[in-house]
Amino acid sequence: MKDLRIAVIGAGPAGIYAADIVTKEHAGAQVDLIERLPAPFGLVRYGVAPDHPRIKEIIKALRRVLEHERIRFIGNVTYGVDVKLDDLRRHYDAVIFATGAITDRPLDIPGVELPGNYGAADFVSWYAGHPDVPRDWPLEAREVAVLGAGNVALDIARMLAKPADEQLVTEIADNVYQGLKLNQATDIHVFARRGPAQIKFTPMELRELSHSPSVEVIVHPEGFEIDEASQAAISSSKSTRLVVDTLLKHLEAEPTGKAHRIHIHLCHAPVEVLGTDRVEALRTEKTQLQGDGTAKGTGEYVDTPVQAVYRAVGYLSSHLPELPFDHQAGVITNDKGRVLDLDGVPLEGMYVTGWIKRGPIGLIGHTKSDAAETIVSLLADADTLPVPEVADPDAILTHLVANGAVVVDHEGWARLDAHEIALGEPHGRERIKVVPREDMLRAAIGE
Repeated sequence: MKDLRIAVIGAGPAGIYAADIVTKEHAGAQVDLIERLPAPFGLVRYGVAPDHPRIKEIIKALRRVLEHERIRFIGNVTYGVDVKLDDLRRHYDAVIFATGAITDRPLDIPGVELPGNYGAADFVSWYAGHPDVPRDWPLEAREVAVLGAGNVALDIARMLAKPADEQLVTEIADNVYQGLKLNQATDIHVFARRGPAQIKFTPMELRELSHSPSVEVIVHPEGFEIDEASQAAISSSKSTRLVVDTLLKHLEAEPTGKAHRIHIHLCHAPVEVLGTDRVEALRTEKTQLQGDGTAKGTGEYVDTPVQAVYRAVGYLSSHLPELPFDHQAGVITNDKGRVLDLDGVPLEGMYVTGWIKRGPIGLIGHTKSDAAETIVSLLADADTLPVPEVADPDAILTHLVANGAVVVDHEGWARLDAHEIALGEPHGRERIKVVPREDMLRAAIGE
């Protein structure tokens, strides 16, 4: 098999796993990880709540991949702005797009345009210290609705319920800590359309809701349905059984009178956000399980007073310039990782992996297997890929700098990393995350 130069667009888990697998499978493969942010790791760095250090353990494995001699990090470079598709074709044998999903899937119900409605992805980006979002977040609401039955919904509920001072052992950025100190929320209402055996919480995430000494978890009995299909799901899945058991413990627990409460409402589907000039309440329709894992509306409605609504109904990938895109599914059209044109024909040398390939579903393990499938396709095509016009592997760096890009290489990321760790040391914290992009670049460049 001939030597290959491969560009991977996106240095989150999907892109890093693809780089790792291809360099292990092919001794002649060299990979450039091209990332629009000055730091790698994608949603592991910018999509995980700061009080989740165990989940961030995955970064240790990703770091080891970046140390590989045939993998190069090229940060602070945006595809479609600093580098175009034709540029990539001229410099690489193949391109793998691994740009993930960073926007919110829309929820089409009346009232979502009222002030006080927020997308989960935007809030997560704020509390995770993303450099490209506003530094402040409005947190005046005392009663808040969170719509969704996945781990992101739980993260949002926990971040809104937990006192800011409890976050000071984490890497939380200072602007986020100062914002959370002003948080007025006392009651967070999480709404799930289906029952306890159908929700997508993982056991660990659910258990962590009650780890704060200031937060009480209340599971409301209305909608706590376990039908025949639910029982089968509980019997066949240890994870489902643990989730249902944890919910049952909260359901049966006596109130403790803690200052902050997370309410979990099952079999409640959001149908309208109520209010005149801003959010005043959420209207939900009670649902009933249908015996096949689905739920149907009953025609009975409940209005819950809230002053803010967070929509955690899924992430959505963004259309990339010059590439085909399925706007309904939110993915780049592909066959086993090969990008397909509008006629269903593979685009030579173009591949995709991660959420932009399969949609925003699955955990880290799925991302690995997904990347492996894409690399199998790429290596099967290797001998037929056109030879890039530019032979010098460093020519892409010259091109980027000539176009005005401020490139952060691996050494620059290492300086930024060391700077964040140094910021945390006086406070006994692992690190304090730097948020403004200009500050990240100064630390990376060594100014």
